[in-house]
Amino acid sequence: MPERLPCQKTELRTLFLFEKLDDAQLDWLCRNGYVEHFEPGFIYREDDLATSFYVLLEGELAISRRAGNEDVEINRTSQVGAYAGAWRSFFGDEVSRTLDNTLRATRPSRMYVLAADKFAAAMREWFPMPLHLLEGLFLGMKNTQRAISQRERLVALGSLSAGLMHELNNPTAAAMRATATVRERVAGLRRSLATRALSNLDDATWASLATIQEEALDRMQQGTSWAPLEVADREDELIDWFETRGIADGWRMAPTFVQAGLDADWLDTIAHMVGDQATLGSVLEWLHHTIDLESSMNEIDDTTGRISTLVTAAQQYTQLDRTPYREVDVHQLLDSTLVMLTHKIGDGVTVVREFDRDLPAIPVHAAELNQVWTNLITNAVDAMHGHGTLTVRSSRDNDRLLVEIGDTGPGVPDEIKDRIFEPFFTTKPVGAGTGLGLDISWRIVVDKHHGALSVESSPGSTRFLVHLPLVAPSEPEPT
Repeated sequence: MPERLPCQKTELRTLFLFEKLDDAQLDWLCRNGYVEHFEPGFIYREDDLATSFYVLLEGELAISRRAGNEDVEINRTSQVGAYAGAWRSFFGDEVSRTLDNTLRATRPSRMYVLAADKFAAAMREWFPMPLHLLEGLFLGMKNTQRAISQRERLVALGSLSAGLMHELNNPTAAAMRATATVRERVAGLRRSLATRALSNLDDATWASLATIQEEALDRMQQGTSWAPLEVADREDELIDWFETRGIADGWRMAPTFVQAGLDADWLDTIAHMVGDQATLGSVLEWLHHTIDLESSMNEIDDTTGRISTLVTAAQQYTQLDRTPYREVDVHQLLDSTLVMLTHKIGDGVTVVREFDRDLPAIPVHAAELNQVWTNLITNAVDAMHGHGTLTVRSSRDNDRLLVEIGDTGPGVPDEIKDRIFEPFFTTKPVGAGTGLGLDISWRIVVDKHHGALSVESSPGSTRFLVHLPLVAPSEPEPT
């Protein structure tokens, strides 16, 4: 039990907090408060109820905040008059009643202690006008920050939506073109089948042609690795072959056959098998429609698969169908964010994924964590002006999961490293940024997930490090 000591108003008057108070007010402080002696150790811990206001009279204090399962010291002082604890209690219900830091005496110390409700009452009675001004400033900034934060989310969502629509438009248009081609080729096949019915080829020949048809499709699936100049030479060779045999529209069929990896020797085999020069053109047309149809169906399969991937990524990114707080594989969130930002990242940035896939799922607010990845990746791409290498890495760091977002931009100058997480601080031109992206990310990672967010930067290499607990805190933050 801390030792209580007499309160001397002469001592209180020497403190910068109380130097302007009159004798009656100082007497009130001594009657309603008291002085305590504290041995080295904890005075209060983060998330405790804010029950008292503390003022240092003698000794030394350290203030820390939780990062994951560790307490990180953010300030240490022996300044007489330094205060801590329930100093915001005069705001009433506008602020949380729990403490957002841990206070510890690092050596024997004396503290003036006043109950939170009495401190709030004294502030409202003695300083009504400054208090109203302070409340207006505090609440005004809070509302402004909330409004701009919401606007930034909407702007980011609008940008992502535009990028997603662009990404969806390309495969959708390709699928529509391929569908139109399929319709044309099916009509061509119908005509070819009609030609077969009128031809004089026997069943054995058509069976052999069916085998060649399957061989052609197999070759097409394997693909070719020819250089553009070689492709052009092979097309010219086939066009000459068609012209020599008087087959019309050879120029139209040649690219399809070359794309399937077929050459003049293969056509010679078919010509020898058919024999009848009049029927050869119809047979080649039939094979051309078959190959073209298969190619179009492959394109439809690829493009619809791309659309499905984008829709899945959007669903994963927004987490609209998921509970707000749950265990997730962080790599799914990172992958979906990278897909959503494909248009923003552009072709000039090389994306490198270095994921430790053995990491366990961790409890997070997934949609909000995706906002963190969005902010950090967007900043990295902007820093590189669209050209460079974006590295997204995951690993285990003791009892925490570490995600690193790295870029090869010019780096963060030393003189502003300590300010980049401040609200409204930005190095972007006016109108290009609100300065809330990193502040929002900090609050999501540190305040909501009890993690840590930091930066390591030098010219050509900047890394934002996000540490997240592997296990949930005893009471997860509300959504």
